[in-house]
Amino acid sequence: MTNHAQRTAVLLGASGLVGGFCLRALVDDPGYDHVTALNRRAPTLPAHRKLAQKVANFEALLPADFQGADDIFCALGTTIRKAGSQEAFRRVDIQYPLMAAKAAKQAGATQFVLVSSVGADPASKNFYLRTKGEVERELASVGFGALHIVRPSLLLGKREEFRMAERIMMTLGPAFNLGMIGSLRRYRAISAAVVGKAMVAAARQGKTGTFVYEFDEIVDLAGAAKKS
Repeated sequence: MTNHAQRTAVLLGASGLVGGFCLRALVDDPGYDHVTALNRRAPTLPAHRKLAQKVANFEALLPADFQGADDIFCALGTTIRKAGSQEAFRRVDIQYPLMAAKAAKQAGATQFVLVSSVGADPASKNFYLRTKGEVERELASVGFGALHIVRPSLLLGKREEFRMAERIMMTLGPAFNLGMIGSLRRYRAISAAVVGKAMVAAARQGKTGTFVYEFDEIVDLAGAAKKS
């Protein structure tokens, strides 16, 4: 992992499953001296000396919301059921990340790290995967020095809201993963804690360009972060 001067991060989606672990990794990382959690509602995150919590209008994010930030971490996400419609889903999964990216780029940020999904493809017939693919494509055109796209499959971890499929997989995950070999390895269920650590490790590499990480790469990144 490349060492460089202390950096400043902005995190969107800190109250979510992956976002919470990403936040923990950021405040624990000596490479970051300041972290801002950008929230849509009044902040409820535990206090930390490195952490600032800010409420922003996600319908109209501005460069001022990202002033001074080097790296942007986006763990925003929802479900059709929670969003209420495909239009509302697209607002959270495409409009908000893209607006944040453009505003942050204008403010001088150089890196953007996104949690997407395995199978993301703007040409997919599946609405969820098509949406994820579209946001990846749009973010690639913003012009960051580095764009890191993390594509986990089913996330394992305790959420505030109940999701039946994930509860089942938390029980069956180890057996399920054993059958995911070869080209299917990228579909293995993965701990949200590992994904959160990998997001930060990706940004700390000091690379330039666009990078996509799936199961094995995510695990390797998180492992490297643990050793450093």
